[in-house]
Amino acid sequence: MIELRDHTLVFRFPEVHPRASCQISFQRTLRIPDDNQSYPLPAGLGRFLLHHVDDYYPRLPPSWEQHGGVFLPMYQSEALWVDLSFNFFDDYPCAVKVATGKINAVSGEPWGNGLIAAPQDYLVITSQRWLDGYAVGQGLIRQFVAMPLGAGFSAEEQLTGAAVHGGLQLVVYPMKCERFEELEAQRKAARDLEVSYSYVPGAFIKIKPEQATEMALSPGGLMRQQIERDPYGLAAWDQSAGSRCFVHLVDSRTYAGITGQAPPHPPLTAEDYAQAKMPWFEYYDERNHAVPGAAKLAGLDSVAATYIKKGGMLPDNKSVVPDRVINLNHSAKVREGQF
Repeated sequence: MIELRDHTLVFRFPEVHPRASCQISFQRTLRIPDDNQSYPLPAGLGRFLLHHVDDYYPRLPPSWEQHGGVFLPMYQSEALWVDLSFNFFDDYPCAVKVATGKINAVSGEPWGNGLIAAPQDYLVITSQRWLDGYAVGQGLIRQFVAMPLGAGFSAEEQLTGAAVHGGLQLVVYPMKCERFEELEAQRKAARDLEVSYSYVPGAFIKIKPEQATEMALSPGGLMRQQIERDPYGLAAWDQSAGSRCFVHLVDSRTYAGITGQAPPHPPLTAEDYAQAKMPWFEYYDERNHAVPGAAKLAGLDSVAATYIKKGGMLPDNKSVVPDRVINLNHSAKVREGQF
């Protein structure tokens, strides 16, 4: 069962265990410079607005009807990260696969519902707290950056040669009931505090469904981030109880035409971020081993490289030097920005 609450997807599996649940939302964030330097983690700038697809027929592209799910607005070249969280008091592990344009963001392989252990193609909530991009190397990702579907930038188009799906695809599997009960018996009464990071800082346009501009995620700048190894093993997950959700992406003008609401404010540039003295974050969990990046994803052209191939330059791509880096490798970790 999936619910949309406060712009957050809530996955619940009461048939497996009363506490089986997790939450996934999508955070606006700084698009880091795409200059082949690796950067720390930027702060989240607030949740993207999520809307039910079913609430906005017939102002949507026809293909969305079969996919259902939700949609959110993004500006061209805007970045996002996937916030993987859970109810602290339930603390129920779940396995989640994340794909963009039906390309797995961890393995680079085409979409498939089942979990694969070798190489690992999924993330584990609660071990993984966020995902900022495509796993291109051990401890390295390329940031999720929105570009128009069909423009040749996306991972989907580079790997398949077609612009068909766009958006994000999710499937979540809960831990098996018996495995969770074993885990609970082993846990200490006092649990570690968890990590989060955030900075919270009109007019109706008539657009025909066929004129809607769908967005697709593309590989952006390099960021230092681990994809954590599954600490429980493939057998721990109840793959008979999965829930899937399609997250559609639209540009800001299309969003206004569909919803009648003004889109969010344009994103910050890296230069704006540096001038505001916003924090950067380093997080490396030595208790777990990072899975290696996918060769298919490592071979993709970044947005900046694709711009160059097309004879242009990525706007607002000036390199910056992070001068305020906060280390999160402590207990009671909170990754946040300034107010």
